Amino acid sequence: MASRGKPLIDTTTALGKVLAFFSISAVCGALVAGLMSPAVALTTAAANGSVQFFDSLPSDLSVSPPSQSTRILAADGSTIATLFTENRTDVPLSQMSKNMQNAIVAIEDYRFYQHGGIDPMGILRALTIDAGGARQGASTLTQQYVTNVLNENLVTQGKSADIVLNGQKGVGDKLREMKLAIGLEQKYSKDQILQGYLNIVPFSGNAYGVEAASQYFFSEDAKDLTIPQAALLAGLVNGPGYYDPTTYPDRAVSRRNLVLDAMLTHGYIDQAQHDAAVKTPLQLKLNPPKQGCAYAAQGPYFCDYVLHQIENDPAYGATPADRLQRVMSGGLTIKTTLDPRLQSPAQQQVDATAGANPDKWGASLVTIQPGTGKIVAMAQNSRMLDGQGSGFVTSYNFNVDRSDTSGNALGGVGGMQPGSTMKPVTLAAWLNEGKPTNQIVDASRRVYPLNYPWRDTCSKVTGAYDDAEVGLGAANDLQNDEPNWYYPMSVREGITQSINTATFASAAGLNDFCDIQRAADALGMHDGAGNGKKLDLSTLGNLLGGMNVAPLTMANAFATFAADGTYCTPISITEVDDAQGKKIGGQTSSCQANALKPGVAQAATNVLQDVLTKGSGLLIPQKLGVPDAAKTGTNQYNNQTWVVGYTKGLSTASFFGDPFSADPTNPGQNVTVNGKFYPVVDGAYIAGPQWALYMQKAVGYYDHGNFDAPPQNLIGG
Repeated sequence: MASRGKPLIDTTTALGKVLAFFSISAVCGALVAGLMSPAVALTTAAANGSVQFFDSLPSDLSVSPPSQSTRILAADGSTIATLFTENRTDVPLSQMSKNMQNAIVAIEDYRFYQHGGIDPMGILRALTIDAGGARQGASTLTQQYVTNVLNENLVTQGKSADIVLNGQKGVGDKLREMKLAIGLEQKYSKDQILQGYLNIVPFSGNAYGVEAASQYFFSEDAKDLTIPQAALLAGLVNGPGYYDPTTYPDRAVSRRNLVLDAMLTHGYIDQAQHDAAVKTPLQLKLNPPKQGCAYAAQGPYFCDYVLHQIENDPAYGATPADRLQRVMSGGLTIKTTLDPRLQSPAQQQVDATAGANPDKWGASLVTIQPGTGKIVAMAQNSRMLDGQGSGFVTSYNFNVDRSDTSGNALGGVGGMQPGSTMKPVTLAAWLNEGKPTNQIVDASRRVYPLNYPWRDTCSKVTGAYDDAEVGLGAANDLQNDEPNWYYPMSVREGITQSINTATFASAAGLNDFCDIQRAADALGMHDGAGNGKKLDLSTLGNLLGGMNVAPLTMANAFATFAADGTYCTPISITEVDDAQGKKIGGQTSSCQANALKPGVAQAATNVLQDVLTKGSGLLIPQKLGVPDAAKTGTNQYNNQTWVVGYTKGLSTASFFGDPFSADPTNPGQNVTVNGKFYPVVDGAYIAGPQWALYMQKAVGYYDHGNFDAPPQNLIGG
């Protein structure tokens, strides 16, 4: 039997099937005519059927902006983090090296400037090469651009699984691609198509578009690409994985030199340029993209907090998934309130506070600007990923509420027990009733039985302190940290020395116990674990900080004192712009003047200044040298300790302890921290110096003048 020769057209390939289709129809004529004239008359029945099929295909391609990287920026414009699904940064053609433009045209479609979207000569050339046993694509740059746009549209819709790979395309796919290419050429200029192509095409799994590729492989802008660099990148689009120079350098060089040959053949470079480029080594200078808050250049936990603010805001999409998709692919610019001048010393200080830390003690700082609500620093001593430093690894944010998260992501730990830093709330209630700070209360009293006649108008006070009623549900008699403070004293002394019995005596002396709840509400106090739920200050134990409150909430409450009673909702985002630079969102300061009466806030500040000069704050050896006020706090087991303090322009909550639990099985007693032994840990011992050392570096950047004087009637004799 005679051997069968190779058929002229291999119909097992998509191109072969299209060419075979052309050979028996008038579609080829219709395609060619599409380049020359708007219509063509065809008379045979077969031709009519083919034209009807071709006419049914879409001709107008929706070119949406491709997926781009989102940037989160600090207040000074410096980068916090980059987030993306595909690492891409669009640049105009004028910012792409001419070498790059020439290289891609030479190797992928040297007749790009002659055809109108499809290239009949390229199709015939491919047919001839295929007939000889090799494989040759016939797609023009315009057709490739069409394919990339269609694929990118699916990516931005979250439908990556629907992408049809080149080897899987059928006749309909190829014809649709061709017709869309013709329509695209009629709508856009060659420069626009080339710019779009070079911005969308993948060069690597780490780099989409020429700017990202240039940065990844050479740490250069696309406008600065040399001839051999441009040739290398142009060679990658044919097979980003196969020709990857980081994995297969020999293949990459061979492919690059093939591109250089094409550039020489088509007159883009001369022989000397060609020969010099061929001899040039790869000279990669890799700059791998690191995306996500875990790789933030500064403030990783602040970055995570900002991301959750976006994901929980309906202004950026109907669902959290839509909002996340917009962040990851929308090329947004998210401008934040973070001040690097404060963030850097805050991070350095929390790292220094705990040092090498096998026991996983947490240290954190968060700072609010009074009168604006702007979060200007947020730091903690842990890390998000292994190998990032000496801190232990956790994704939990020590400074924020548990609800400051989205989806299945981790958010805040849910707050910690603030201890005596809650006592100024009772002080505010006392002052709001017009009572002076120097009034004497009976701090010798330790028994508040179950039937104690609290004066309250809003809710029943619960809890009791009475040794005789322990079996009925009361706690033991009220205790102070030290034994010699059970005597009548002023409310001022009770706060300054942090005397529990004085705080209870103040509460007992109120006209309405519910004024404590009202003061807490005015200060924005809420449960760190309860999705914004108000603190229940009708429970006596909560007067001494027995519930969980986030450091951000504490810093913002004390900022209200600093701002003469003006409460502002914390904000972290000043502006959000889309990929075209159009403002689409942001947060503005939302403040309520007279949330506390100005005189109440001023008198509270006057007392809290004494904490640092006469009271528990004297144990903090470092001094700011400017007017400041603060309160120390320690929970029952000494494992959650605080100083919350402020100047006129900055309010900071400093925390040290176990951020995850106040469990007595892990007490802050007989512990060694950063090489120093502590029989017990008190707020002034570690959290205090952390606050002071950081604030020394921060106060000069913001208002640090005198506090406003309080009204004398709230001070007393």
